[in-house]
Amino acid sequence: MSISTKVLSANHLGKDVVSSDGSLSILHDICFDIFSGESIAITGASGSGKSTLLGLLAGLDLPSNGHVDLMGQNLSELDEDGRAKLRGLHVGFVFQSFQLLPHLTALENVMLPAELNGLENAKEQALNWLKKVGLNERAKHFPRTLSGGEQQRVALARAFITQPEILFADEPTGSLDEASGNRVIELLFELNQANNSTLILVTHDPALASRCQHQLRLQGGRLL
Repeated sequence: MSISTKVLSANHLGKDVVSSDGSLSILHDICFDIFSGESIAITGASGSGKSTLLGLLAGLDLPSNGHVDLMGQNLSELDEDGRAKLRGLHVGFVFQSFQLLPHLTALENVMLPAELNGLENAKEQALNWLKKVGLNERAKHFPRTLSGGEQQRVALARAFITQPEILFADEPTGSLDEASGNRVIELLFELNQANNSTLILVTHDPALASRCQHQLRLQGGRLL
């Protein structure tokens, strides 16, 4: 996929939620395009709408206004199953809280998306990705026996096993100490470059944001 291919568009996105105090506007009239191979940091103060925007871009939630085009598909025109299928084919995720399944080993956690996508040699590929993140010796360990940094590296292997065109990362180092966080950042950019994925990263860390080619800064739900 060439750098000129548009993989994601935000078209006049708005998000309102109803609370006991009435309707609250979280995002207002957000517009931008993202092209294949780009790395984008979404930054802003806490409560500026960063994670809400990421959820809309990935089709985990739907906007109140406007729409998102992901890989040429209008997400608002798809039902939940359709959006999940599109994500399975094109998208990987890394979350602040790792989101590993506690009853599965590191190997089984990494294998899961590959098996769901019907990829052949899921176990072989999962072992290969664990090796890339330096955890092949820990393949049979359960998440509770791994450090935070190790769990996040398992999450990276899981995100990349399907070789996604787009990787969404939500505060990927937010719950890690500095040394573990730095290792995860290096791996994230290294794997992303090798995979030629588009990286969309939510972070409040200026150093991490500066590693990306572009920054989208939110303030009070609006794009600056």
